[in-house]
Amino acid sequence: MILNDDQKAMLDGKFGGGAAYAMKIQFAIGESFDAPRMVPITRAHVALSNQAGDLWFAEKLAKAGAKARVSPTVNPGFCLGYFTGDCAYPVTPEDADHMRRTDEAYRTLGAVLSYNCTPYIATNVPNFGEVCAFSESSATPYVNSVWGARSNRESANSALCAAVTGYVPEYGLLLDENRKGNALVHVEAHMKSAYEYHLLGMMGDKIGPGIPVFTGLPEHISSEALRNLGAQLNTSGSYDMYHILGFTPEAPTLEAAFGGKAPEREVVITDRDLKEFEEAFSDKAEDGKVDFAMFGCPHFTLTEAQYIAGHIEGKKLVIPMYILVSSHDAQMAERMGVAQVLRDAGAEIIPDSCPDQPCWHFLKGKVGITESPKCAYYPRRRGIHFMIRDLDTCIQAALTGEVK
Repeated sequence: MILNDDQKAMLDGKFGGGAAYAMKIQFAIGESFDAPRMVPITRAHVALSNQAGDLWFAEKLAKAGAKARVSPTVNPGFCLGYFTGDCAYPVTPEDADHMRRTDEAYRTLGAVLSYNCTPYIATNVPNFGEVCAFSESSATPYVNSVWGARSNRESANSALCAAVTGYVPEYGLLLDENRKGNALVHVEAHMKSAYEYHLLGMMGDKIGPGIPVFTGLPEHISSEALRNLGAQLNTSGSYDMYHILGFTPEAPTLEAAFGGKAPEREVVITDRDLKEFEEAFSDKAEDGKVDFAMFGCPHFTLTEAQYIAGHIEGKKLVIPMYILVSSHDAQMAERMGVAQVLRDAGAEIIPDSCPDQPCWHFLKGKVGITESPKCAYYPRRRGIHFMIRDLDTCIQAALTGEVK
């Protein structure tokens, strides 16, 4: 791989030990993919996990003097203000200290402390063709597919290195020839709401590897539905990109989507496929009773918070409800009175937090309800279980305490 003078100087340590370490990693990644060169990026997003390995790496770079050339937005850990304040089940001092150290490390590195897993919707939105370094399972397919920007599916560490160096190796989805579809997916299921896109994304086993090209979807698809599709594609499989015929920018026609080649395979997705997955994936609740409801994996939008508020205003929930959003949407919900409506009904709107965090220790052994298979999948390792249903059913369950 050929480096320019700036990249050589960085590798040689002329910009400090942290930058040299990051460039060394970037160089090794490029060599492993036979990348001929490095190219500059203009945006980055780091899927920090607030876990031991993530903190170790971030602190290592920070202590070595690394500073981001391209300030990255970052994924959520958990909201210290909420889970150490008046919360009925506060985190342990050890978990709180770990989150504070994570915050300090990324602050020192020069990250944008957004703590949001959906920056591609509002706060870190690339232009068509813009070269980026995005980690986070829902972010990479969204920026590639919906916006037509270019990013490989970076790890949290490689995205952070890219933010520090300002470069990525040129390979994979940065190249035209690797952005073409190979599987034609005929969607015959009725896509009535954003929920069905969650289920469609969980068809990875049936779709198979590569870049799917979806046909049969509605003419108008919400940003929430597109968010759901990408998030679940990377829960059921590994998909850096997809195309929707006549909708996503690089798929105006089948010929463009497949680069003039015939698809390697064709797949049909039906209502039965979606329903069978919903039933098989859901944990079972005794007598249909659930202990809590949780939404926001990926983070919910203000529009979704408003939707829930409209359905529970003036009512009282029987079980707790947790709605996880970005800090921006939480502030807007407060400003618009949405948060107060939710609180009056017994729901909480919580910023900066992820379901796969130790702050939810008090839900261990319980069964919740959610509309997101991803939300149901990751907390299982913490002993938290979920039924998955459409959002309206989830809201009704929170009002009655059971799923009929």
